[in-house]
Amino acid sequence: MTIGAVPGAARSLTRARGPEFAFLDPGDAALASDPGYPVYGVSTRLAGGSPVSLPMPEEDGFLPDLDAAPVSHRTKAIWLNFPSNPTAAVAELPTFEAATAFAREHDLILLHDAAYSEITFDGFVAPSVLQAPGAKQVALEFGSASKFYNMTGWRIGWAAGSAEAIRALGVVKTNLDSGQFTAIQRAAIAALAGPQDHLDELRAVYQRRRDVVVGTLNNLGWSLKPPLGSVYVWAPTPDGRTSADFADLLLDEAGVFVAPGTGYGSRGEGFVRFSLTVPDDRLAEAMDRIAGVLS
Repeated sequence: MTIGAVPGAARSLTRARGPEFAFLDPGDAALASDPGYPVYGVSTRLAGGSPVSLPMPEEDGFLPDLDAAPVSHRTKAIWLNFPSNPTAAVAELPTFEAATAFAREHDLILLHDAAYSEITFDGFVAPSVLQAPGAKQVALEFGSASKFYNMTGWRIGWAAGSAEAIRALGVVKTNLDSGQFTAIQRAAIAALAGPQDHLDELRAVYQRRRDVVVGTLNNLGWSLKPPLGSVYVWAPTPDGRTSADFADLLLDEAGVFVAPGTGYGSRGEGFVRFSLTVPDDRLAEAMDRIAGVLS
C-alpha cells in the first residue's frame, strides 16, 4: 500500500487494533522489533504475513538498527515501540526522523506503539513519531488508555497519523467489530480531555519502584542504568545463564516470577524483564527474596 501525502494528521478514537489486516496481504512481511512486544509478530501472522526481525542491539541502547533491517519487495510495514516493552528503552526525535526517512525510502507504513509515552522519568519527555518531518504521511501512532489512565481491562486506545492509513484502518475496524461500549468511549474522552495532574503521581510511583529494582540488582553486582520510561526493568542474566534458566531459578528459589527475554524475540536471550506493576510492598518483598537467593 502506498501512503500518499495528506495535509495533516487524522485521528481515530477506538480500540486501536487491526493494522496488519489493514496494510498487509497474505505473503507480505512486517519488520518487528527484536526484542519487542510479541503481539506485533503474532498479529502479522494472523493477517497471513511474515514477521521479520528488526534488530534492536543492546550496544545501541536497544534502538533500531535500520542499516541491518532486512527489507524486500514483500516488506510493507515497520513496528516500533518507545518507551519500550520489554527493554524500557526510550527514543529521541532523531530516531523517529531516521525511521520516517527509512519508511519513505522503502514505501512502508511506520507503526509506532506509544502505549507508555506518558510514563517517563528524570525529566525525560518522550517525543511523538509524528513530530518527525514527513511522518504524518507515512506513520500511524497508537496510544492507549491502559497504562497512563489505569484503564487496562477497558481495552481502548486511539490512532493518529496519515489520513489515508486511518481510512484503511477504519475499513478493517468497521468490519472486524462494532466498536467499544459507549460508556467506555466516553470515559476515555473524559480521561483525555480532563485534568492530567494524576500523571505526576503515577510517574512518581513507577520511578520509586524502578529505583527499588535497579538499586537491589546493582547492589547484587549488576551495573544497570535506571530506565527513563515504561513500567519495566530489563536486566541481563548473570553468570552466562540463559533467560529461561535464570527465570526458573528465581521462581523456584525465591518464588518470584520474571519474564524470560526469549518471550520477546530471539535477541531477548540473556535478559529478563521485571515488571513494576505490583504494589510497593510486594515489589520490595520480591526484591528481598531475590537478594536472599543471589547474595
